[in-house]
Amino acid sequence: MTTSRPAAGGGRWVDVDPDRLTRWVDGFRARHGDYAQRPTDDGLLLAAFDGATAALHPPPGAPLSADLADFVEAARAPRRLGLLLARKAAVAVGVAEGARLLTSKVDSSYVQSRTAAGGWSQQRFARRRDNQAKAAARDAADLVARIILPAAGTLAALVCGGDRRTVDAVLTDPRLAPLLPLRAERLLDVPDPRHAVLVDAVTTARAVSILVRDPQS
Repeated sequence: MTTSRPAAGGGRWVDVDPDRLTRWVDGFRARHGDYAQRPTDDGLLLAAFDGATAALHPPPGAPLSADLADFVEAARAPRRLGLLLARKAAVAVGVAEGARLLTSKVDSSYVQSRTAAGGWSQQRFARRRDNQAKAAARDAADLVARIILPAAGTLAALVCGGDRRTVDAVLTDPRLAPLLPLRAERLLDVPDPRHAVLVDAVTTARAVSILVRDPQS
């Protein structure tokens, strides 16, 4: 798996499967020539002599490494991850070991989305929708408490995806406090959570994110 997307401030983000990372780096060298490497506060920087750079960020739960060989080994090592994907009233949670999903649960609740007419009717609609959203967040928190929380002591990281506001609402549940220190900074961009989306998210969560900037013309 290798995906690419534009990066704010220039360049592009490339997500690379850990098992393909060595091949990707070989391609970087073939395109840009030899490179120097140095550790950074959040990863490892490859700086090619033609001016191109590749900033490698380890997958969630993987340690920082001072050189490329150690970085690749750490990225490829199997880790246990918790996964929480949430958008509006849909949620998918699971625990993965390496590339394998060990346990999971997907659920959805009804939350109104149509805009009502103005005045009191609109206010009642807004209150009803807010109550529905809070109920959906509670239901999602129940799933996280049932599926992910018992494994908290064995997790390398909690990887979240979907809508940040919805995810944040789920994680405000006091029962889930032990998971907060494990939450990875990376937020996966996923569609409405379904089982197939959760399975794909395991692969995405294990990817090495690389910020690539080409030589200045």
